[in-house]
Amino acid sequence: MWLANQTLSGDFFLIFLMAVTWNITLILLIHIDSSLHTPMYFFINQLSLIDLTYISVTVPKMLVNQLAKEKTISVLGCGTQMYFYLQLGGAEYCLLAAMAYDRYVAICHPLRYTVLMSQKVCLLLASGCWFVGSVDGFMLTPITMTFPFCRSHEIHHFFCEVPAVLKLSCSDTSLYKIFMYLCCVVMLLIPVTVISVSYYFIILTIHKMNSAEGRKKAFTTCSSHMTVVSLFHGAMLPSSHHTPEKDMMVSFFYTILTLVLNPIIYSFRNKDVTGALKKMLRMQKAPY
Repeated sequence: MWLANQTLSGDFFLIFLMAVTWNITLILLIHIDSSLHTPMYFFINQLSLIDLTYISVTVPKMLVNQLAKEKTISVLGCGTQMYFYLQLGGAEYCLLAAMAYDRYVAICHPLRYTVLMSQKVCLLLASGCWFVGSVDGFMLTPITMTFPFCRSHEIHHFFCEVPAVLKLSCSDTSLYKIFMYLCCVVMLLIPVTVISVSYYFIILTIHKMNSAEGRKKAFTTCSSHMTVVSLFHGAMLPSSHHTPEKDMMVSFFYTILTLVLNPIIYSFRNKDVTGALKKMLRMQKAPY
């Protein structure tokens, strides 16, 4: 299979390095600093791990192809890309819902927070997110890759995304597209419902707060998560006009650009993370 020839500048490689560096830094900070060993940062750690894996699945091969004369990818490589793309995307959908639920418990039931969001509960929620993503990947990838490809083997995309690969098939894929669409609706509808209901009760609780400081703290706690949710879901809103170029731009936004922005949103807008980073830098500068 051939991937479409896309001209990328050195800035693109810089974006990739920034995403990898910032996500690794955030993961290390959460592991090293004991003050960040809370449910909220456990989920942020999982989000950074997903984002780090996500960008590592698609971008390195794309950058290698920029240096190669023939921009090819094997069938196995294409299937692997597709599986991890589906798995990680599904896991992130669910994880954002789990993070919303965590904020709901923290703000609406603060006295029961340590019980309702115990380490066991957090591990179960995170494991469930990874499991749902894996089911999505295992279900759609084999079906997609078993279609006969008798047209041009050039994929008009920078990685093996399902819709781009399906365009190469010479068989009728309409029924499968309907099935895939229904899967996407379910994968999107359930997390969006959990997020919406969680924030509905959060807003009600904040509205009842008498303390202005308490309201400000609650809004600050939720603002980073809502920004990430808006970025991730906003990039996937349906469009009435699709072109390969437009699809690639949308994919670039939610597979690469949002992965750069996520750790920035959770670090520079978060006093706990910035405090942990300053503490780590002071420790490195301290004389032995």
